Amino acid sequence: MRNGKIRAVLIAAGLMAFGPGAAFAASCSNTGGAFPAWVEEFKQEAAANGVSASVLDRAFANVAYNKGTIRADRGQKSFKLSFDQFMKKRGGQTIISRGKGVKRANAALFARIESRFGVPAGPLIAIWGMETGFGSYMGKEHTLSAVATLAYDCRRSAYFTEQLYAALKLVAEGNLSPDARGAAHGEIGQTQFLPLNVVKYGVDGDGDGHIDLVRSRADALASTANFLRGHGWSAGAGYQPGEPNFGALQGWNAASVYQQAIAYIGQQIDGE
Repeated sequence: MRNGKIRAVLIAAGLMAFGPGAAFAASCSNTGGAFPAWVEEFKQEAAANGVSASVLDRAFANVAYNKGTIRADRGQKSFKLSFDQFMKKRGGQTIISRGKGVKRANAALFARIESRFGVPAGPLIAIWGMETGFGSYMGKEHTLSAVATLAYDCRRSAYFTEQLYAALKLVAEGNLSPDARGAAHGEIGQTQFLPLNVVKYGVDGDGDGHIDLVRSRADALASTANFLRGHGWSAGAGYQPGEPNFGALQGWNAASVYQQAIAYIGQQIDGE
């Protein structure tokens, strides 16, 4: 992605105002040795692009090159599994069994979400269960370190540069702690949103005036429904392969086996 396109995406997302001559010059690398120098270079660029010094100081206070993130980024193998293998690895039947109880226990919440966004409980519960075991494990990696490491790494530098600016916006707004921890690629909360998706689709689902995808299941699930609606979900339409809303599930994850698992698990829960 060229620098101009990065700017356009960030401006469209409302992440910052760019001043004349603002530039993206920090050089990526596939080894960690130059990471501290890259951080300083990036902070200068971010400051030129309108990010305050106080936000940068807080956000980068404990940022370090994350080797675990790089290992995870290079080792994504589960999406090469067959559907049956993937379901077994992810505990699909357990998610279905537990998910039916979760749906009953949170019936009022799921009814509100469906009324607001048009998305039924099944696919939301499928995503919630597969991503974090219904919020039981959201990851242990330092979120800002993970995102900064991938912005520095050459494999997807432009993509994660967008995510890093989004994370800085969340820090500035008080919706992301500089010490937050999550998944290896910087995913946040109970359904694992990347920072830019929090900016675009995060909503207050419990009415407390804040967006907290970690501690509030209502915020996490409502935001997930809003994401799906933003990717073309149509209320009342089917979401199995070949049906209108399957495309929205494809927006959630690029792996076809993951998409199929959401559709299957969701159908088993919604069809009880």
